[in-house]
Order: sequence, then structure tokens, then C-alpha cells
Amino acid sequence: MWVWQLVLAVGFGIGSAVVPVLNAEAYVLGVGVSGALDPVVAAVGVSVGQTIGKIVMFLAVRYRPGYAGKKSKEPKPLDLGTRWGRLRQWNRELSKRLLDALSDRRWGVPVTLLSASVGIPPLYGVALIAGASRMGVVTFSLSVLAGRLARFVTLALGVGLF
Repeated sequence: MWVWQLVLAVGFGIGSAVVPVLNAEAYVLGVGVSGALDPVVAAVGVSVGQTIGKIVMFLAVRYRPGYAGKKSKEPKPLDLGTRWGRLRQWNRELSKRLLDALSDRRWGVPVTLLSASVGIPPLYGVALIAGASRMGVVTFSLSVLAGRLARFVTLALGVGLF
């Protein structure tokens, strides 16, 4: 009986990893509140599905066409006198810092774990930037799975108390 629940949750997890409108937390909460499915099985399934979806995003960035032969070019200059120019400059600096952190062995796993378990920085962006970094696919996968399991199982156990 729990196998179909797990398959359904994995499918929803994959979808919610790629399509941000599908909320995995709402799924786990809904399953727990309705009592129709086991919330812990749903949490594990959603965690596995989200990990699969984030790995697909990671690999899509890592192995996109033309990435290996891409030459580094200078970014276009920005007009820092405008609000839009300052916002774009801030975004460039933040992305560079995150890319450097994910490429570093000391910071790559903690940043990914924090993102997967707490959501800061958002895991969607971390998955994309990690694909462009030097982080290994296995390291990324295990970090995302551990963080997602911690997040969703804690949520499922909390709902199970009611």
C-alpha cells in the first residue's frame, strides 16, 4: 500500500523541484492533515523526488551545449547611476560569491545543506549555480537529499502530532 504513496510523492517531488509553483511543503502538510496517506512516506518520497529534479537541473547547467568551449567574456558595463543598474550589479556580485562558495570544498556542502533544509539561499538558484561550479554531482546529490529529508520529515512528524 505504501509503495504507490511513495511513487506518487516522488512524482510530485520531481515536478515541484522543476516547477516552482508546485509547493512540496503544502503537499506534505496536505497529506498529513488529510490522513489519506502516511505523511512520513510522503515526506521521504518528496525528498527523493526533489533531489532527482535538482540533479536534473544541476546536470542541465553543467552539460549544456557550448558550455565546455565557452570563452569567458567581460560582462557588459552597467550604469550604476540608475536603480536598475545597481540592482543588476548587486545580483552579479551575489552570484559570483555563491559560485565561489559552491566551488570551495569548505563551503560547498554547508551552503547546499543550508539551502536544502532551510531554504536560504533558495535551492532552485543553488542547483543552477552549483551546476556551473566545480562541485561534484555526488556531493551535490547527497547534500540535497540530506537537507530535503531533514526538512520534509520534520514537517511530516510535526503534522503527525495533531
